[in-house]
Amino acid sequence: MIRVLVVDDHPLFRQGLETMLSFTEDLELVGSAGDAETAGRLAAELRPDVVVMDLNLPGISGAEGIRRIVAQPAPPAVLVLTMVDDEDAVGAALQVGALGYVLKGALQEEVLAAIRTVAAGGVVAGGEAARRVLLGRQRYRRDLTEREAQVLALVAAGRSNSEIARELELSLKTVQNHVSHLLTKLQVRDRTQAALRARGL
Repeated sequence: MIRVLVVDDHPLFRQGLETMLSFTEDLELVGSAGDAETAGRLAAELRPDVVVMDLNLPGISGAEGIRRIVAQPAPPAVLVLTMVDDEDAVGAALQVGALGYVLKGALQEEVLAAIRTVAAGGVVAGGEAARRVLLGRQRYRRDLTEREAQVLALVAAGRSNSEIARELELSLKTVQNHVSHLLTKLQVRDRTQAALRARGL
């Protein structure tokens, strides 16, 4: 049974999701919220497997709410369900930890399938903007070696070359070469742009 928390500030839409979940055998509604702050508290208390969350919420933003939820110990998967079909919004949601992005115009079966996919650790890209962002991510990651991907992740985490060298047990010169190759492959000028590309695409 997949335990689901619903977060949306529109009562009618939220109730619609609650009803849909109540009639789905393998999904269980464990709670609902109308804002991101309440969602974070309920996620910590109820320990759902998936949080289905809008981005346009009162108070703290949906993206900030996602960031707080995924920072919790053993966090749930977060599926964004929104009207916003915008690359910046998609990138921000994925950057802070959402595993899926589905538009509110999606069919009921598409939403249910997305919940099941993120619960299993998969990624869902609904809407043209989400597909473009994820395709861009996949394209540049295919071009990187496994070691370059490790170095990029540490650059994105704010590590210096010397810290990366210690963590990966490499020489400083080797790390410098990897960073240089990364900048060329990602077509960026410096480490900051490489980090931004890794985080926000």
